[in-house]
Amino acid sequence: MISPEQKPTSASLEAMRKFSETYAKRTGTFFCIDSTVTAVVVEGLAKHKDQYGAPLCPCRHYEDKNVEVQGTYWNCPCVPMRERQECHCMLFLAPSNEFASNSQNISSETLSDGIG
Repeated sequence: MISPEQKPTSASLEAMRKFSETYAKRTGTFFCIDSTVTAVVVEGLAKHKDQYGAPLCPCRHYEDKNVEVQGTYWNCPCVPMRERQECHCMLFLAPSNEFASNSQNISSETLSDGIG
């Protein structure tokens, strides 16, 4: 098990980067205009993927993350995102959202800079 301070593996980080880009394009959503928000959320998803085997939403508090992973409700994309395009993490934003950029891509370098 990794500690909260540890960085995610590069494989998980890259997997979550690619997932995020693909999902944004598929749903017509965009990343936050502040790329550090996107970087921190993608890193959190990657850490949870490493630690729990699933990309559990990193922006919520859980009494027991293992139980939450098994329930799948908050695994990204979470049920609110899939059903209503509501992303608590601000990873996937509707074009009309004042914090949405016009980007559906984030480079590995931006991720490294944002979480470094």
